[in-house]
Amino acid sequence: MMLPISWNLETSKMRILLTGATGYIGKRLMTVLASKGHTVICAVRDPARLVIPDLVKDRVEVIKLDLLDAATLENIPKDIDGAYYLVHSMSASRNYISLEEQSAKNFRRAMDATEVRHVIYLSGIANEEDLSRHLASRKKVEEVLSQGKYHFTTLRAGIIIGSGSASFEIIRDLVEKLPVMVTPKWLRTKSQPIGINDVITLLSETFLHEETYGRNFDIGGPDVLSYKEMLLTFAKIRGLNRSIITLPVITPRLSSYWLYFVTSTSYNLAVALVNSMNVEVICRDNELCNILGIKPIGYEEAIRQTFDQLSQEDLSSWKDSQVSGRLNFDISDFIQVPTYGCFKDQRRRTYIDKETTIEKVWHLGGKTGWYHANLLWRLRGFMDKVLGGVGLRRGRSSEHSLHVGDALDFWRVLYANKEEGRLLLFAEMRLPGEAWLEFRMEGEELVMTATFRPRGLMGRFYWYAVLPLHEFVFPGMLKKLTDISDCERAAVAEKQKEVALESAE
Repeated sequence: MMLPISWNLETSKMRILLTGATGYIGKRLMTVLASKGHTVICAVRDPARLVIPDLVKDRVEVIKLDLLDAATLENIPKDIDGAYYLVHSMSASRNYISLEEQSAKNFRRAMDATEVRHVIYLSGIANEEDLSRHLASRKKVEEVLSQGKYHFTTLRAGIIIGSGSASFEIIRDLVEKLPVMVTPKWLRTKSQPIGINDVITLLSETFLHEETYGRNFDIGGPDVLSYKEMLLTFAKIRGLNRSIITLPVITPRLSSYWLYFVTSTSYNLAVALVNSMNVEVICRDNELCNILGIKPIGYEEAIRQTFDQLSQEDLSSWKDSQVSGRLNFDISDFIQVPTYGCFKDQRRRTYIDKETTIEKVWHLGGKTGWYHANLLWRLRGFMDKVLGGVGLRRGRSSEHSLHVGDALDFWRVLYANKEEGRLLLFAEMRLPGEAWLEFRMEGEELVMTATFRPRGLMGRFYWYAVLPLHEFVFPGMLKKLTDISDCERAAVAEKQKEVALESAE
C-alpha cells in the first residue's frame, strides 16, 4: 500500500541520516526535515563547520563521517529510517571520479548494515549518450547506490537557481561584473533550471513515498532556456543592460580559465562545469512533480525569489563547503594558533566605542572590503587567482553575520564570537606556509595579530617580503576599525542617552 505524503512527513517522525549537511542544499534540507519533527543525523567531515539554526537544534544530531575513511563509517547509527546522499568531490580533486565511486561504495556498505528503508540521491540530468566526466561520474554513483538492500530513489537536477548554488553564483558574477561578454559556444546549450525551494520540497516529499521506490526522476522548472537566455533574463530582472557575443573558437580550456578568473568558482569546478555545459540537460518529463502534486516555479520567479531570500542574509553557499578551499582541513586542527616556528605581527590600538569596532570587524571583506588599502587587497586576490587560488571573489555568505566555517574572501572563519569580541581567520590563499589573522578585544584595545608558519626557505622569504606591506596596510586598518565617524559618534551618543534614560526610570 502506498504511504500518503501526510503520513510520511507529518504523522510519523523518523530518524534520517543527512550527508552533505554543510552544503547549500544540505543545510536547507536539514532545517525543513527537522521542522517537520524528524530527527536529522547530520554526517559531516568536520562538525565544527556545521551551524545549526536554534529553531531545530533539539532535533539535530551530528556525527563525524568521512566516506573515504572506513573507521568513521562506524559512527553511523543503525536505527535510521532514511538517508540522503548529497556529497560530491568534483571541486576537491581532479581525480574526483574514482573518489566519488569509492565514497558511494563505502556508503552503500554502511547503509546495508543499518535499518534504513529509503535512500535518496540528488544527481544531475544525464539523458545524453555523450556525457561529461562530471555527469558520467554522477550516473556511476547512482548505479553503485542503487545496488543496496534498501529502497532507492534518484532525483536528477540541472541548473539549480538559488543563492549559494555554484551555477547561480556564476550567472550572477558574469552578469553583474561584465557589461559585455565574449562567450564560448556552449552558451547556446539548452538547460531546464529549477528553483532551490522546489528542489528542497521535492527531496523532502519524496521520502518514504512508495511510488518513487527503485526509480530515477528528472526534476526541472517549466522553462527550457539556453545559458545565454538565462544570462540575459537575469540581467533584465536586475535592471542591467548587457551584451553577449558568442565566439565558437573559444576552447573548453579557455572557457574554464574565463570562468575561473571572472567568477568565484575554483578552477577544478570551472573545468567540470564547462565540460557539462556542452551537454543539454533537459528533463524527460515532470513525472515526480505529478506524483507529488508539486508545480515548480519558472526561471524568472526563481531569480526574484532568490533575491528576496538574500535579504535574510543567512544562507548557506557552495563556497562554505569543505572542498571549496585550498586545503581539506578540519577546523579543530587549526583553531589553536601555533607559536613555535612562527612569525607574528601583532598591533593594537585603543578603540573609541567597543560595539562599533566589533561591528566593523564583523563586516570585514565582501562588499565592505578591508577598510584600508583595498587596492592592495584586490591585487593580492588577483595574484592568488593567477596562482590557482581562491582569490577575493568568494566574498561572504552573509554581509551581516559570520559563522564558523564560512568563506570570507580568501580566508576561512575558524572562530567567531561577538560577545567575546574575537574573530579568527585562516588563509586559503596560495602560500608557502600557513597563515592566521586574528582580531581580539583586550581591555580598551583592539588587538590584530597576523601569524605565519613558513614552509621551508621560500616561506621565510615570503614573510620578509610582505612585512613592508604590513607596515602600510595594518596600521591603516586598525585606525579605521577603532575610529568612529561623526554619524557613528552621534549614534553612540544617542544610544548612551537611551541607556541613561532607562536607568533613570
